[in-house]
Amino acid sequence: MSILSFTNVNKGFGEGAARAEVLKGINLEIKEGEFVAILGFSGTGKSTLMNLIAGLETPDSGEVAFKGTPITGPGPERGLVFQSYSLMPWLTVGGNVGLAVDAVFPKLSKGARQAKIDHYVGMVGLSHAVSRRPAELSGGMRQRVAVARALAMNPEMLLLDEPLSALDALTRANLADEILEIWEQDKKTCILITNDVDEAILLADRIIPLNPDGTLADPVAVNIPRPRDRGAMNHDETFKALRAQVTKYLMDVGVAAKVEGSRLLPNVTPIHGVPTAVAKAQEGMIDERFLDFSQLHKVYPTPKGPLTVVEDFDLKINKGEFISLIGHSGCGKSTVLTMAAGLNEISKGAIKLDGRHVEGADPERAVVFQSPNLFPWLTAKENVSIGVDRVYPKASMAERQDVVEYYLERVGLADSMDKQAASLSNGMKQRVGIARAFALSPKLLLLDEPFGMLDSLTRWELQEVLMEVWSRTKVTAICVTHDVDEAILLADRVVMMTNGPQATIGKIVDVDLPRPRTRKALLEHPDYYSYRQDVLDFLEEYEHGAKPKPKPALEAVAAE
Repeated sequence: MSILSFTNVNKGFGEGAARAEVLKGINLEIKEGEFVAILGFSGTGKSTLMNLIAGLETPDSGEVAFKGTPITGPGPERGLVFQSYSLMPWLTVGGNVGLAVDAVFPKLSKGARQAKIDHYVGMVGLSHAVSRRPAELSGGMRQRVAVARALAMNPEMLLLDEPLSALDALTRANLADEILEIWEQDKKTCILITNDVDEAILLADRIIPLNPDGTLADPVAVNIPRPRDRGAMNHDETFKALRAQVTKYLMDVGVAAKVEGSRLLPNVTPIHGVPTAVAKAQEGMIDERFLDFSQLHKVYPTPKGPLTVVEDFDLKINKGEFISLIGHSGCGKSTVLTMAAGLNEISKGAIKLDGRHVEGADPERAVVFQSPNLFPWLTAKENVSIGVDRVYPKASMAERQDVVEYYLERVGLADSMDKQAASLSNGMKQRVGIARAFALSPKLLLLDEPFGMLDSLTRWELQEVLMEVWSRTKVTAICVTHDVDEAILLADRVVMMTNGPQATIGKIVDVDLPRPRTRKALLEHPDYYSYRQDVLDFLEEYEHGAKPKPKPALEAVAAE
């Protein structure tokens, strides 16, 4: 039986020439007890679709009906969990959940009310925190409160609007597993808005991609038996086939080539002696042990004595290698990166780049941070020019501008060079950050979770951009990431760090996959999932703060 239906629904915003049609001709039937995932890029209208179901928006034309009755406003039969937690900061966990109980069951006795609150708080594993306020909770715990509050309304349909996207990878995975367990208990109809393909496959009965033009694609049935185990998915052929199918579709419709190439890079040389990022081989630099981390330590003073965050980090990287550095939060990945950048003092050991010790920041080591740190009042072109003007003092102004515009074109910003940074989306700002780093023609490119603040599908797009530009420069690079697929996609070697404090290298995996790489091609490569399992096994071993004795890191000297 159908519990929700869309009949030729259209929705847009704005007037006249400024009007944007967001959803077009939406026809959809959702069965009672079904778990449906709506999957799409940012800006495709996913949240607008959810707001129509929740009754927070009304269609311009067509009809959205719940059990055959048109939806005209919010109702307790449709419980909504937003991306942001929207908790009352002055209320405890129990108080926030109690708001929902009071709204739906206003005549309950005090004891019955408390029993309901305790029941739903317990469902999301927060019984121990029932008296805490939101400020005392982690992001994952706050989102659990939001889920408990929605469940406490005892809705017939649970609406999840990207509830996990603001969380780190491990918390996100754990909470997704909890949502699945809760759904398994009473099989409420559930609609999940997400940008994560794996999440959609793990949770849903059907995946419905939302196209960039605001139309729905054909639904994809998820024919994987329940209950589903996240760890087993990596060995499940149906999972692999679905993953490849959905990924290919989304990349075909959403990650279109936005890179233009009308400009040529001028043959100018930066002051730090690295030839420009043209196809010619780089001259005058050593090839082996180009970047040498030797017995690196980082120790911070604390009131209780010295705290060793990173210990005996020893790694040799050849010129032109791309290294992914992965591990759980707090394992020292970013600490290693900032020491390599010269932004963080080395406590013991050494880092040598091209035969010389790293001392202080220098444009020969370009950094792309998670937040691109642009000057908001400057244009994209002006933000990139700041570094270029310093690094190419002997080049003419026209040549320097050619360098700037070349890299902005390469990252797909040919039409946005003169826009102020403040007016750019997060994804566009990160493109500027990538262009700025490559425009310095650095000896070493350091990427500190460069796509960590972006949704999954925008990350895919920028990973493609990064690989395309890197393939032209072959600059030596290190990328800190928490994303297993990103680590394998980008790297020649994946370096895995043990948990901190006293974090060190626990394992290194050589990624022998052909370049140039695309996500679609990798998903079809017979060795891809074995590399993925290697990394997943290591991360699982260290998942809950465990500190097993590190395996002998013989691979660490493989490049010597």
